[in-house]
Amino acid sequence: MKSRSDFELSRRKLLAGSAASIALTAAPSIVSAQVPAVEAAVADVSAVWKVSFTVNGAARGLTLDPRTTLLDALREHLHLTGTKKGCDHGQCGACTVIVGGRRINSCMTLAVMHEGERITTVEGLGTPENMHPMQAAFVKDDGYQCGYCTPGQICSAVAVLDEIKAGIPSHVSADLNAPPQLSNSELRERMSGNICRCGAYSNIAEAISEVAGRPA
Repeated sequence: MKSRSDFELSRRKLLAGSAASIALTAAPSIVSAQVPAVEAAVADVSAVWKVSFTVNGAARGLTLDPRTTLLDALREHLHLTGTKKGCDHGQCGACTVIVGGRRINSCMTLAVMHEGERITTVEGLGTPENMHPMQAAFVKDDGYQCGYCTPGQICSAVAVLDEIKAGIPSHVSADLNAPPQLSNSELRERMSGNICRCGAYSNIAEAISEVAGRPA
């Protein structure tokens, strides 16, 4: 049978252990309380970078937080709001622009990574008075419904035809040594990164095929 002294010793160990546990539990709160001060200190010394590129044929220079995405630089700093912010995770294609002749998701790249490059947004393809053939085809063939994804769809479609013309194969190209053709499977594969929640895919395909000079 345990003596009273044994019980007191066990009780002291229990209390000491409980106190230690409480201290460890409280530690994150102490750290969290310091976070705003740390963030403020970082913000005070964070560098800003200058970046220059050509956007829709015009030279543009910006001073940005180096963490600014190309999408936010275009929308918030250059006020080119045709490029849309959809998922902001590179999954929907609404933010597609053409950089150096290649289409990219502008939400997934930093503006400062494109120093000296040529960038084309939907505003740079054409105007309501003088539309790009792809823009005109989308209007004619009703290749949109709500229109939110349309700027990215059009930029991507323009780049797709350039890719095929340049002989760049896709995942479904059967012969990597043969010039790719604008088949239905090629078109669907190449445009698969641009999501239309309204489901206007058949009209989008018709518009692209029309511009390419092939029957839909």
